[in-house]
Amino acid sequence: MSTAAPEKHAFQAETQQVLDIVINSLYTDKEIFIRELISNASDATEKLRHLQLKEEAVFQADQELEIEVSFEEEAKTITIRDRGIGMNRDELMENLGTIAHSGSKAFLKAVAEGGTKNENVIGQFGVGFYSAFMVAKRVEVFTRSYSPDESGLLWVSEGAGEYTIEPASEELDRGTKIIIHLKDEFEEFAKDWKLKSIIKKYSAFVQFPISLGDEKINTVQAIWLRSKSEVKEEEYKEFYKFQSNAFDEPLTWMHFSADAPIAINSILYVPTENPERLGMGRTEPAVALHCRKVLIDSKPDGLLPEWMRFAKGVVDSSDLPLNISRESMQDSSLVAKLNQVLTKRFLKHLAEIAKKDEDLYKKIWDAFSVFLKEGVATDFTHRDALAKLLRYESSSTEPGKLTSLDAYLDRAQEEQKEIYFLFGQNREAIEAGPYLEAFKARDLEVLFVYEPIDEYVMNHLREYQEKKLVSADQDDLELGEAKDQPEGESLAEDVSKNLTDWIKEKLGDRVKEVKVSDRLVDSPALVLSGDKFMSAQMKQMMKSMGQDANLPEEGSILQINPRHPLIKKIAVSYATRGEEMETIIEQIFDNARMAAGLLEDPKDMIARIYKLLEKASE
Repeated sequence: MSTAAPEKHAFQAETQQVLDIVINSLYTDKEIFIRELISNASDATEKLRHLQLKEEAVFQADQELEIEVSFEEEAKTITIRDRGIGMNRDELMENLGTIAHSGSKAFLKAVAEGGTKNENVIGQFGVGFYSAFMVAKRVEVFTRSYSPDESGLLWVSEGAGEYTIEPASEELDRGTKIIIHLKDEFEEFAKDWKLKSIIKKYSAFVQFPISLGDEKINTVQAIWLRSKSEVKEEEYKEFYKFQSNAFDEPLTWMHFSADAPIAINSILYVPTENPERLGMGRTEPAVALHCRKVLIDSKPDGLLPEWMRFAKGVVDSSDLPLNISRESMQDSSLVAKLNQVLTKRFLKHLAEIAKKDEDLYKKIWDAFSVFLKEGVATDFTHRDALAKLLRYESSSTEPGKLTSLDAYLDRAQEEQKEIYFLFGQNREAIEAGPYLEAFKARDLEVLFVYEPIDEYVMNHLREYQEKKLVSADQDDLELGEAKDQPEGESLAEDVSKNLTDWIKEKLGDRVKEVKVSDRLVDSPALVLSGDKFMSAQMKQMMKSMGQDANLPEEGSILQINPRHPLIKKIAVSYATRGEEMETIIEQIFDNARMAAGLLEDPKDMIARIYKLLEKASE
């Protein structure tokens, strides 16, 4: 073995500047250096594998293609070894001696521009190796080329202006061994638990075996890169639990790959449970972004729309332009393209389930409908596709059975121009109220919506398939003639006019207007909203939550049934028994408000009922 003295080489001024950037400001998380060195080891091993496939002469061709990580706590060292292509002296000089061998000036320019004008600058400049100097006081690189004619070399640097190259004093195997001598403040990296967690976080899917001591770390395959026909159901479920740190099983998953307009390999899962529904706070995004199987970001911003935060899984794209440190995506237009392609395909997947497996889709809807509704209200780009996924009970469905907007329109009358909906606490409350009477009399279907977000959905959607979405408690609905006219003779027009004027006078500002109704059948009166886009119930709910400050002032409209016996008796008696009829009309008004869910404080109504009962008992 040669005993030649080490050759000293000084970094050029601009190259030292690059190294300073890498060490002091390029990476947010110091632990990234483990990912970078393992990624380099994987690249070197992959190059060797290609040479073997081409049947080129390879030194120690029988060695296993693997990556070994070891550590010494007392010595504060970490060693990362691969059996890859290795380097000869010229390659050491080129790859490690000049840092950005594509050109330091170009590298510095890329840093200044934030990487936005370079495609995969990490690939252009290969600066990942130098991340080791963030935590190292000295780095030693032992390497031997795959070529049988080359011998082993040692590269050493403290990252402070110079490096040395010399023949290795020991016989080396093929590949590269990097020894990182840690600074005292980073000694925690030379611990088993720390290394294991970092490798599992960033490098779990590297294609070559990674061992830490005697334990193989990357035991789960990157199944998203395999053909769907090759992956078994149990493998999908196992990967879901590993990727999501979950104990449940997914309701469904989408395995999607594409080459154009962008290279994508992905698996998106729908979990069983919705943590937000369980009161566990807002769900964090859980679809991780990878580039060639290496984790880039476990919670990438903008990769998927906000309403898709319930989805879990992984997205891998080899087309990603990254910033210098691989820590984030820089090309917003490309991120938008990823977002668009994945969201569109995911919505298609849900639509296919809704069509083929109603029971499965109902489970998805029951758990995650609030997210899909949020999407309708906030995601204009995908609103139409999301609207197709909406499901509600209706006056034409059995209790518990849901219908889509498309199915509603299939049943709608030929001349019908609107889709009607009613907001209420539950089905029983809606069916017990007076609002359905007019629709039942005309065989018009009404959707039942129970959650506050449903009103926002209807308000933002506004129309579907060119049919307006209209709350059934609106005042100015044109419903047409009822198929069966209500029984009983109606009050004369002039009598009705005098009665409504008197009622308005007595109720005062509590009502915006009093009208004769052509929609009531069995009830004496009902309260309607004057707002075309928000029900009276929703306004009341927002008021109770203190969120009505910006709402327009729209008073309730009281409609009375001119055929109802009670209204007829009031019309006959209010002139001679004014005080008594006023009490009765106030009770009718409060009954209508209660049926609409608008009565805030019932104590006056209760006192009035006792008063009426007392009179009735005389």
